[in-house]
Amino acid sequence: MDIEKLKIAALVPMKKNSERVPNKNMKLFNGKPLYHAIINTLLKSKYINTIFIDTDSEIIINDVQLNFPTISILNRPIELQGDYVSMNEIINHNLGKINYDIYLQTHSTNPLINVHTVDLALSTFIENNHYDSLFSVTKIQSRFYWSDGSPLNHDINNLIRTQDLKPIYEENSNIYIFTEQSFKDSNLKRIGLKPLMFEINKIESIDIDEVEDFNLAELIYAHNLKY
Repeated sequence: MDIEKLKIAALVPMKKNSERVPNKNMKLFNGKPLYHAIINTLLKSKYINTIFIDTDSEIIINDVQLNFPTISILNRPIELQGDYVSMNEIINHNLGKINYDIYLQTHSTNPLINVHTVDLALSTFIENNHYDSLFSVTKIQSRFYWSDGSPLNHDINNLIRTQDLKPIYEENSNIYIFTEQSFKDSNLKRIGLKPLMFEINKIESIDIDEVEDFNLAELIYAHNLKY
């Protein structure tokens, strides 16, 4: 497939309420609402044709219309609002409203992703067409234990260097790439039946869940640290 001929959409869901970091999406991050960081990155992509923001917040909608007039809004219906609605249900609703060849879904809480990573993820997915989807991961090489103190991924009687341990890959929720067909074939899931893991470095993949995450990400972003 020629990536230049494909219709590619980015999906950025943003709910009104957030528990651990109140008003997270609109919280000032380096002087601007948090979600501006990822949107500005996506706008630089050479492959993404359209960006859609799915939200139930009038405040976010008004800010988008003021600052990003080219971005499309998908209004989240009341039955899909709340903290216990799965992202796959929201995506399923989105796909019923729009029609693109490929979808890239990310979050406002991933402000350190850079455009090179976004475009590399898309081109990697297109070039490896025997996979039906792609999701980003962080490689971890460390010693893990179960809650009872027993080792999860190493032999306590034969300790080796952590860099020699077999890596574990954490789904970091930064990037998901899929097609409508793979979404349906996998019973409405972003990660399809034959997914490709795409590694992102630890700093770039910081996901803001807690206030500490917010402060760390803002420090890195504000100082334009290389990662």
